[in-house]
Amino acid sequence: MSDGRQRAARSGAPSRDVPATGPAAPLDPGRIAGYVGLAVLGALVGIAGSLVQAAWFPGGLLLALAACAGLFHGGRRLHGTQLGALAPAAGWLISIMFLLGGRPEGDYVFGDAVGLALFLLGGMVIAVICATMSRSPHPGADSGRPGK
Repeated sequence: MSDGRQRAARSGAPSRDVPATGPAAPLDPGRIAGYVGLAVLGALVGIAGSLVQAAWFPGGLLLALAACAGLFHGGRRLHGTQLGALAPAAGWLISIMFLLGGRPEGDYVFGDAVGLALFLLGGMVIAVICATMSRSPHPGADSGRPGK
């Protein structure tokens, strides 16, 4: 046994061999691929949402915002980090900004200013809510109440 472990075992103190988490954790190619995949899905949801919200105004806008909420919340739950919600939100916002640029002929995807404003603001509010919500309790975690 190493000298540090022997001292920890003798003193009753916990071992210092704790794996790093968060930004100090080593890079994981699977996690990076997951974030990139979520960003691509966010871009696709942004493109589809911009078409749907302009086509069927009240219902299409709600459907597009529900798709954003599902993707952002799903990314948060999948990865368990704020970046899990922010990666698809970044892809969504980049695709929306790209579509706002329009074409040289003067056409652009969005139909009216009200629908565009509601889609942009609603999507950003949903992204912030999903990124800042607290972590959900782990299944099987002790509730702290006796008898439960």
